[in-house]
Amino acid sequence: MASTPLAARLLPPISTSIQGRRRLFPVRSSSSLSSLPAPPLIPRQDHRGTTRRAASVSFLLLLVVGGFSTHLNRAYAANPFDKYVKRKKLDPLETYVPAVLLTQAQFKDLEESLDVEKPEYGISRSLLRSGPAASLRVNIRAVAQYATDDGKGKAASDAVDQCLRALEDLDSLLLHASRNDPTASIESMKRKIDIALGALDSGVELMCYGSPCSEAPDG
Repeated sequence: MASTPLAARLLPPISTSIQGRRRLFPVRSSSSLSSLPAPPLIPRQDHRGTTRRAASVSFLLLLVVGGFSTHLNRAYAANPFDKYVKRKKLDPLETYVPAVLLTQAQFKDLEESLDVEKPEYGISRSLLRSGPAASLRVNIRAVAQYATDDGKGKAASDAVDQCLRALEDLDSLLLHASRNDPTASIESMKRKIDIALGALDSGVELMCYGSPCSEAPDG
């Protein structure tokens, strides 16, 4: 009796193997494929509509921001001192005026210190930042705010600007003089001091002319 090869005994017949594969992976005909339900359609996004909505929202935001900015600009234009003094309740006028008058006396002392043979420009410059002069910006602007509320805003604004500009120029002259700059003359320094004193007088007189607060404090 002929012996059967070992490979034939271990491997199944070819026909049996193919039939088994067909059972595991059945081949669908074209007619059966057409009967399958179609996959659901994904709705197409309308990007144009989204873009229009985003543009509309952006336009509304611009209108709101622009209107708010216009409102702020009108508020600042109505009162020129709103950019200097925060809109909070000020102390009584008598709180600020004596300090301004003391600053005037301090500037007069500074002017006299320039009459010596060798002025100490560094010390003179420090007088602009010490004592009553250290808070001059706050005090003079508060006085000007009272004048503005009294209908004298233009004159008060001019007085403040003139005073502060003169003091800035004086500070620059003293700095250059301390560095031995020959262009920084004592005469030009005194002119700036006189301008600042005159502007302080104008600012105080706007609110205190003819009243006790226009008199210099004792001491």
